[in-house]
Amino acid sequence: MPRPRKCLINLAETPYYHCVSRCVRRAYLCGEDKHSGKRYEHRRQWVEDRLILLADVFCVDVCAFAVMSNHTHVVLRINREKAESLSAKEIIRRWHKLYKGMLLARRYINPAECDSLSAAEIDTVKNLAEVYRSRLFDISWFMRLLNEYIARQANIEDNCTGHFWEGRFKSQALMDEAALAACMAYVDLNPVRARLAKTPEDSAHTSIQKLLQAARSDQQPRSLFHFADNSGEKISDGLPFRLQDYFTLVEQTGRHFHPKKRGKIDNAASPSPILTLAGLDHTEWDALVYGIETDFKTSVSIAKLMSQR
Repeated sequence: MPRPRKCLINLAETPYYHCVSRCVRRAYLCGEDKHSGKRYEHRRQWVEDRLILLADVFCVDVCAFAVMSNHTHVVLRINREKAESLSAKEIIRRWHKLYKGMLLARRYINPAECDSLSAAEIDTVKNLAEVYRSRLFDISWFMRLLNEYIARQANIEDNCTGHFWEGRFKSQALMDEAALAACMAYVDLNPVRARLAKTPEDSAHTSIQKLLQAARSDQQPRSLFHFADNSGEKISDGLPFRLQDYFTLVEQTGRHFHPKKRGKIDNAASPSPILTLAGLDHTEWDALVYGIETDFKTSVSIAKLMSQR
């Protein structure tokens, strides 16, 4: 029996989650519909732009993403501490980037009108801000505002109504650093495995392409959650491994042939420090990566991998 969403998201266990949304029947998010010949490539940009906007509004960081022809992958990090540190006015300003909001709330954040509000009106707005605050670190709200927007845009373009996605979305808790790295690599390599791109650099509308482009200038994309710095020390608020180590890991993983996946990166690659730190050999690592959607259900971890072997 499926578990309620509130039971799957437990910030006491992990702030990292992998979310997948798939289109219904033969609906196309992107790519080319072979039955009608119609192309939907422009919709990939819809998803990427919406992700960037939501990451700027929400206290939810985008670690990795891939926009495929009929589904999307995102790896998210919930930042509850950030949400709890924001003032009521900042909370309302963020929410109003998505919704027009109540007139009372708009007056509260307007310096010219704020002082004219009564104590009761201010209390009402502050209570409303607390509702918004809880939503700003809620993955269900994040995915809802991503998927609803894309569904509406697609239905308008297709001149139709009804469901565009298969239900809400599938989520998996990433319970340790190895699970996080494996899932991010799995997501970033989706276009290569599907033979939509030959290399990660060619994988349009993915986090790995944005990371590689920014790395040419020795930077990291502002729209994505940052990696540890080059010294190898874990930063206080960032991914627990170095960017260069992650590049090596993705390249190494992409070069391994998998019988159920059509695509791979050519030639051999050097070992990744992340794989060494995780204490996994190549066979175990492959099982962790390729089992993300098939062998693991609500959570991914080294402990679960070992229990299955």
